[in-house]
Amino acid sequence: MDVIKDILTFLADNVFGQVPILIGLITLIGLVLQRKRFEDVFAGALRATIGVVILFIGVEVFTGGLTSFQTVLASAMGTTPPKADRSLADFLTDQGGTIALVITVAFLVHVLVVRLFPAARYLYLTGHLMFWVSTVTVASLVTIAPGADQFTLVLCGAGFVAAYWTLQPLWMRPLMRRVMPDDRFGYAHTSSLACLITGYAARPLGSREKHDTEKLKLPRQLSFFKDVNVSTALIISVIMLIGVALADHGVVTKAAAEMDAKLSPWVWALLVGLRFAGGIAILLFGVRMFLGEIVPAFKGFSDRVIPGTRPALDAPTVFPVAPTAVMVGFVASTGVFLICLGVFAGAGWFTLAPPMIMLFFVGGAAALFGNVVAGWRGAVLGGVITGLVLAVGQAVTWDLFDKTAPELSTLADPDWYAIAWLLKAADPVVGGNSIWLVPAVALAAMVATLVLLGRAEKRRADEPGDAAAPESAPAEA
Repeated sequence: MDVIKDILTFLADNVFGQVPILIGLITLIGLVLQRKRFEDVFAGALRATIGVVILFIGVEVFTGGLTSFQTVLASAMGTTPPKADRSLADFLTDQGGTIALVITVAFLVHVLVVRLFPAARYLYLTGHLMFWVSTVTVASLVTIAPGADQFTLVLCGAGFVAAYWTLQPLWMRPLMRRVMPDDRFGYAHTSSLACLITGYAARPLGSREKHDTEKLKLPRQLSFFKDVNVSTALIISVIMLIGVALADHGVVTKAAAEMDAKLSPWVWALLVGLRFAGGIAILLFGVRMFLGEIVPAFKGFSDRVIPGTRPALDAPTVFPVAPTAVMVGFVASTGVFLICLGVFAGAGWFTLAPPMIMLFFVGGAAALFGNVVAGWRGAVLGGVITGLVLAVGQAVTWDLFDKTAPELSTLADPDWYAIAWLLKAADPVVGGNSIWLVPAVALAAMVATLVLLGRAEKRRADEPGDAAAPESAPAEA
């Protein structure tokens, strides 16, 4: 038993937890299954791996600045994060092995389900979110069943997580078909609920054809805003300069000194804005590079291992479709969150911690899906919804994790809150030994959904003249 546990933990830590390795291996196997020549297999797998590495380098470049800005922003707003007796580090020390086992077992179950049910369609491949979804699930299970042993937590957590990984790309599919009409890959990110709400709420606001963010007409003097790199650098630099002007001088000086001890805080603010724009450019280059390899390579899996399946990938994979919408969403979500921060602090409700990284990825993704429905109006709505969800979610979820890892509420994406409160709502029913109802209900709901989807697809395929309907009419859910 210990040997199996060690193997599963090794796979979780060194394969599923390392996105470049995971994507590289899948590309390698996919090309081998297509019987490509050795040089094509080797080069394709390496390019996919390097593409993911470049993507993460881009993320590190701009998130480094956002982390410092988060500190400056909190100082400018005169707020301090809430205190807790427990920390995420403590929780990972106690339950890190359990989380690793949940990731591995859940992925094996997920692969089996996708193989058995053609309607499942997508294989979830966002490695770092495999870790976070499993962490949130284990923390929630520990909260509702504090006496559960590791074996129970692993199997119950894995069943629930496998159901989420299977269903999440499916409920995003109607919107993704607007973004990717050819259905080359699915969307696997824990911003999905904010994106889904935005997609449906934006319908009355107009159409993409009239208001697309990527086709906005600007006066000649402002035409430089159409270059996403220029507009990103300018907007973030202005926000940074305002933050520096309002923040405590000591906090700003310390943040600037982390980059260079001799650096002026004002120059530091400009450099952070420039680095942010550079990081986005690097990220988008990495996305294009690894998508150019993983999507065609995955055909090997689709043809020989899991017929009809497609990869479900991280949020940045769709950002090249509408980078201007992504920036609109980030700015709108940040503005709304800061308003909520001031209101909550003034009313004495809760001291919010600005989650700049989540505001960018979730706000950008929700805005992109809002844009494909209603243009720039939908993009703004996506940012507004993101800011509200992250602010309210953070305030109401902090106490839920007070005995496990409260930071899971401040580092969270919308789906984290949904998972936590869904499992909390089940607390009166599943307390004690009834915790086994969690995976039972989740897997039963998953199977029922897949069976119904499979029957619906079969009926459409059998109707004369409608066989191509799913591919040609992606607009509605």
